[in-house]
Amino acid sequence: MRRGTHASVLRRFSAVPLRLIVGCGFIAHGYAKVVNGPEVFAASLHALGVPAPHAMAWTTIGFELAGGLAILLGVWVPLISVPLAAILLVAAITVHWHYGFNSIKLLAVTRAGPQFGPPGYETNLLYLAALATLVLGGSGPWRIDELITRRSMSARSGQKKASGMSP
Repeated sequence: MRRGTHASVLRRFSAVPLRLIVGCGFIAHGYAKVVNGPEVFAASLHALGVPAPHAMAWTTIGFELAGGLAILLGVWVPLISVPLAAILLVAAITVHWHYGFNSIKLLAVTRAGPQFGPPGYETNLLYLAALATLVLGGSGPWRIDELITRRSMSARSGQKKASGMSP
């Protein structure tokens, strides 16, 4: 295999690990909100002054779980990235902004181990950059969108053959 061909094949798969980690990350965050109790997240939203905090808590949880799964599977990535980006921006501005940029803040090292402070908005920006990369650069192979497109094209081609039209 020529070097250029090998690089091309690898480049085609470059979005897959990004899609997997971003999808799993959103699912993990949604799942954590469910496990901790949606009412706890709703109380946090209420303290931030978010209107209809219970509805917004469930909406956020739903988008993190379903949106994370969609990103993971590679289905509707450009569409689902919009509400996921909105969630990230709201969290970055309302929760993380006043803690600064860094997501890791070492406060002390004790016998129990390192003690960390609240995270800044760095991770939110990384997730936003990852979503933008998947939307603008494509979400790679092994995605549901690819299967839907193939089936749709195959069905259309079969319809044209059945009606006597050439493909």
